[in-house]
Amino acid sequence: MRRLFPVTDQTATRASGGAAVRTESTDGEWSLQELAAAYAYPESVTDPAGAPVPWLRANMVSTLDGAAQHDGKSQPISTAADMRIFGTLRGLADVVVVGAETVRQEGYRPARARAEFAEAREAAGQGPAPAIAIVSASLDLDFSLPLFTSPLVPTLILTGAAAAPDRVATAEKAGARVVVAGDGVGVEPARAVQALGGLGFTRLLTEGGPRLLGQLVAAGVLDELCLTVSPMLTAGDAQRIAGGPSVAVPQRFALVSLLEEEGFLFGRYQRT
Repeated sequence: MRRLFPVTDQTATRASGGAAVRTESTDGEWSLQELAAAYAYPESVTDPAGAPVPWLRANMVSTLDGAAQHDGKSQPISTAADMRIFGTLRGLADVVVVGAETVRQEGYRPARARAEFAEAREAAGQGPAPAIAIVSASLDLDFSLPLFTSPLVPTLILTGAAAAPDRVATAEKAGARVVVAGDGVGVEPARAVQALGGLGFTRLLTEGGPRLLGQLVAAGVLDELCLTVSPMLTAGDAQRIAGGPSVAVPQRFALVSLLEEEGFLFGRYQRT
């Protein structure tokens, strides 16, 4: 059984451009078209100069007791519906921003083109698949991986101006596009969002990991969180979905929509 729980008309209008979300309960699985409508990016806004303002959303999964991973990976606490939403969010995004450690642990591969999203992406002026943008201070990456050797669109690496020149040269030789988003060794989150926007990427998606998401939260640049709550308990000392120093004042997000399937909850929250 799958269900779509209601949110207020005011919240739904703000999130989906006027279409209020209503309660639904039915059998079967959500189609990609239904999910694409439920997770559509908000209508684009522009800054005073008329340039589009990037929108950064995160997609994460957590167990009931707060674990974002099991044995270092998110797959064991996921489900088929979660993976459909994962694919949908990628299908809507211009670029997927991910931390270098997550690339190493999860065995990241290039995003693939999907026929189901081809027409919508073309109409939106997007490429066949989102680019992958890796946040890395050290550029300590395996450049023999398909992420660098066979992506549909060139993989980006976000790093600081003080990154080791030899590692930058190695990355560029491997076909990656190195983007400076910080004055020191590391990446400054606000600079990263700005740099990606300057390249024409305005629909941003981050898949973590927890360290990167914590940095984005602390910098106040996260606009939206898509959170899967897995009906599992793991105990142990696994990371939460966001790590690092706490913010001075907790940030309030509003619930936009809530889907349920087989006990898994799929929430969409936006900055108030």
